[in-house]
Amino acid sequence: MPLTNSYNGQTAARPEVSNSVYPPEYGELYQLGSALAGGIRHIGIGKYGNKALPPELVKAALAELESGQANPLQKGAFWGAVAVMDSPDGKAALAAYLGPAAQHNAEAYVAQTCPGLPPPLHAIACKLVMGQTLTAQEAYLMGQFLFISQPLASQPPGHEAFRGMVMSVLRIRYETDDEYQGLLWALQDTFAPGFGPPPVPAPGRGLVQLAEPFDGVEHSHLITPLLAAFFQQQGYTAITTLGRNPGPKYLFTARELALALGQRFLYDTRQLAEPCPRYGWAMDQAVLSPALDQWVERRRTIIKRPFLSTIEKVLNPARAKLLVCSVFHITYQQKMVDLALRAGFKGVMVLKRGLEASLAPSTAKASGILCGALDPAGQLRTTTLEASAAAFAAYRRPADDVLENASPEANAALVAQYAAQGQTGQPDFDNRVAFAQALYGQGLRWVEQTWAGEGL
Repeated sequence: MPLTNSYNGQTAARPEVSNSVYPPEYGELYQLGSALAGGIRHIGIGKYGNKALPPELVKAALAELESGQANPLQKGAFWGAVAVMDSPDGKAALAAYLGPAAQHNAEAYVAQTCPGLPPPLHAIACKLVMGQTLTAQEAYLMGQFLFISQPLASQPPGHEAFRGMVMSVLRIRYETDDEYQGLLWALQDTFAPGFGPPPVPAPGRGLVQLAEPFDGVEHSHLITPLLAAFFQQQGYTAITTLGRNPGPKYLFTARELALALGQRFLYDTRQLAEPCPRYGWAMDQAVLSPALDQWVERRRTIIKRPFLSTIEKVLNPARAKLLVCSVFHITYQQKMVDLALRAGFKGVMVLKRGLEASLAPSTAKASGILCGALDPAGQLRTTTLEASAAAFAAYRRPADDVLENASPEANAALVAQYAAQGQTGQPDFDNRVAFAQALYGQGLRWVEQTWAGEGL
C-alpha cells in the first residue's frame, strides 16, 4: 500500500498561529445523574448503534432544559447527538423546543444551542450538525478552541456547549483522517516547553512508546511495565503514556500502577540521555499537555468515550520510532496505524481483543496484533499476527481469569516479582506475560525487517 502525503502531515498547509496556552484553571466536576446525561448515554452509542429516545426521557430532558439548570457541556453533547440521530422518534418534540426556525435550519439550530460562537466556529458547528465533515484546517481551528485553557467564568455558556457538541457528533459519526490531522496539530501546540525542542536521541535502537487506555482496568492485571522492560531488553528505550482517569471505568489505571511501582516520570525530553529506568519512562498527560489534562472532567461529564481516547495514545513529543497500542473497537486497528504515522512513528503494533482493551492479550479469545511499518522507500506495509497461530498454541487457555479485587498495589507486587524472578506463581499472569512477549516479539522482528527492507 503506497504511503500518501496525508501520513506526513501534508494533507493541507498548516496555518501559522501563536502557540500560546492559558494557565489551566478548569477543575469543576459535574453531576452525571441528569436526564441529559441519560439522553447522551442512550443516543451516543456509535455510528451503527443509534437508538431512538423513549418518550419519558424526552419529557425529562425537556424539563431539565427548561429549568435553566442544565450543564452547558451536557446540553451541547445532547443537542449534537440529537442533530445526527437517525430515528425521528422524539426528535420532533425536541426540535419544537428550539422553535420553528431551528427545526429546518442549521444556522438557527446552532444559534439556539450554542449561542455566542465566533463566526468561524459557528460555521464549523453548522457543518457538524448537517452531517458534513471538516477540512484539516477547520479541524485545527476547532481544536485550538477546544483546548484553550481560558477560565469558564469568562466564556459565554455557548462556548462550552459547542465543545460538548463537537465531542458528541464526532463520536457518533466517527472522525475523518483530515479531522484527526487538524486535531493532532492543535494538540501538538499544547505540549509543555520540556517537550517542545527536538529531544536528545535515545541510546540504542531508539524509542518505543506504549499506550494503554487511560481508563485502565477493573477485572484484569496490567502488564505494561513488563512489556516496557521487554522492549528495553531488545535494545530500545521505552516510554509509557499515562494520565488521570477520564472514565467510564474507574478502578485503576497505568498511572496508578506506575506510582505504585515508583516509576520515574519524564518531565523533559532531555532526560532521555540519562540511564533508562527498569520499566522505562512514564509520561504523564498532565505534564505533557495541561490543556489536554483539563479535559478529564469534561470527558467524565460527556460520559461517552470521545475522539480523545484514540488520539491521546499517538501523541509523540519524544519522536519515538515505534508505537505499541490497543483498540477498543477492532475496526479502529487500521485507524491507529494511520494516526501513528501522522504523529511521526515509523512503525506501530495495534493489539485487538486485549483484556479490557489493554495491552495484555487474551489467551482465550481471538486476540492478535496488526503491525504497520515504513519500508526504506517510505511505503507503508502491514501484516497481521493472530493469537490462534500455531506458534502461540502453547499459551492458549480455555478462559482468561477475571479479577474481583484488583488494585494497583497488588498489580505492582506481581510486576516486581516477575521482573525479579521471571515468575509469580500465578499461572494466568505468568502465562499471559510470556504470551505477550512472544506475540510482540514476533511483531517487532517483522517491523525491524520491514524497516531494513528485508524480504521485500
